[in-house]
Amino acid sequence: MGCKLNRRSRSFSLILLWMACQSLSAFGHALPEVRTPKAPATPRINGPVVYGTRAGHPFLYRIPCTGIRPMRFSVKGLPASLKVDQESGIISGLSPKKQGNYILSVKATNKLGTTSRKFTVVVGDKLGLTPQMGWNDWYTHYAHPTDGNIRAAADAMISSGMADYGYQYIDIDDAWARKPGSDVPELMGPPRDKNGSILSNNRFPDMKALTDFIHSRGLKAGIYSSPGPLTCARFDGSYGHEEADAQRVSQWGFDLLKYDMCSYRTVMKDRSLPELQKPYIKMGSLVHNLDRDVVFNMCQYGMGDVWKWGAAVGGSSWRTTGDLGLAKNDSLPGFYSVGFANAALDKYAGPGGWNDPDYILIGTVGDANKQGLSPQPTRLTPEEQYSYMSMWSLMASPLFFSGDMTKLDKFTLGVLDNSEVIDIDQDSLGKQAKIFRHTRQEFILVKPLADGSLAVGLFNVGSVPLRMSVGWKDLGLEGSAQVRDVWRQKSLGSFANSFSSQVAVHDVVLIRIKPRKITKK
Repeated sequence: MGCKLNRRSRSFSLILLWMACQSLSAFGHALPEVRTPKAPATPRINGPVVYGTRAGHPFLYRIPCTGIRPMRFSVKGLPASLKVDQESGIISGLSPKKQGNYILSVKATNKLGTTSRKFTVVVGDKLGLTPQMGWNDWYTHYAHPTDGNIRAAADAMISSGMADYGYQYIDIDDAWARKPGSDVPELMGPPRDKNGSILSNNRFPDMKALTDFIHSRGLKAGIYSSPGPLTCARFDGSYGHEEADAQRVSQWGFDLLKYDMCSYRTVMKDRSLPELQKPYIKMGSLVHNLDRDVVFNMCQYGMGDVWKWGAAVGGSSWRTTGDLGLAKNDSLPGFYSVGFANAALDKYAGPGGWNDPDYILIGTVGDANKQGLSPQPTRLTPEEQYSYMSMWSLMASPLFFSGDMTKLDKFTLGVLDNSEVIDIDQDSLGKQAKIFRHTRQEFILVKPLADGSLAVGLFNVGSVPLRMSVGWKDLGLEGSAQVRDVWRQKSLGSFANSFSSQVAVHDVVLIRIKPRKITKK
């Protein structure tokens, strides 16, 4: 039912009532519940506790920390080749030349208190010891991104506080290169210079200046290409120019390369596994041998069971399904079918290589079926959005938001920025949750964590509210256990043999169980 204001009345109280009613109507019934508590004013260091880098490479890490600013940072045990900016908390320099584990003590102080945390820098051969976190422009800007869009997103990642929870990457997706045959002046021109190096279009006049801007904020920059002659949006691809393009990634200062199958299928000899693997083996080797750390994000939609070989060819993550934005919405929104498929691949994920079920499409986001339209508020219910973020975190998925960074509201930030939910995704044990139960009404995931506790998601995938439960014996636990509501960051007390809760339609109860004793893994 709509809300109407009597035009004859000029009562201020009625105006306020009308405004409140309009807000309620926007969500159909009531304002969505922000379950995530406000971060305390005292410092809290967030994000991973372990971080991988290669010897002697440029190093950049912004310590993610909530709490009121200004804040002062210090790091004990920092190698001589690295330094920390005491005001911003940005650690920069060159990673140590000697491989090994460097255990740092990171401290943050503001006028209300001090906190410290151990942080281990692993100098070795693996990047991505925990899943990457950041933003990708595709589902907001599609084939029309600009330098200004990317800079605005980087600024928003800082000003919104997302960076204080561990979000790092600002990724340019398709449509930054030049477009053969285009009649749009800013996209025209030769795709490469006389040396064969790829050129950006006029929407991106200076890529090195853009990455410098992103890095100045302590963030990392990602870029996109295809092993085919053209990208998905028909811009110039890397086919026949792989070595030059890998070098361009390094010269411009990018920290991630998304490599999207697209038109490579037009030049494949056949659909055999060797042909599917060939372009990723080639680019994976080139990226691995660059003079900087570049995360290799393989996007080929799960073909050839990529989860079985993605890590072996240098992938830090690999897409396991088609584009989530194109997934069909039947009785459940499309992210469920993508999540169900990805969840079955738990044994293939681990530190350095992650199953990637695509981006987090909440907030103000574009429609992949109608890319010419402006981004609109998501049609997902609040309960579905909590389920979405819970499922991705339990699955140790890369956490990349792809909505409009300039239109973040309190609710969306509450879903994206819950430190305890992110801790589950970033847990150093690096285990993806296993499917514990899956029926037409229930979906339950269980993820072991480094401290011996279990993260459990109880998802109601049916059409009516449901009481859901898990028993300690079935989880391999013995004796009583402490249970914590992760979203509300609240202890629920000690439970002797099991836990049960009422779960609303398409909602989730995400708990962390700390047992007295573990009887089986």
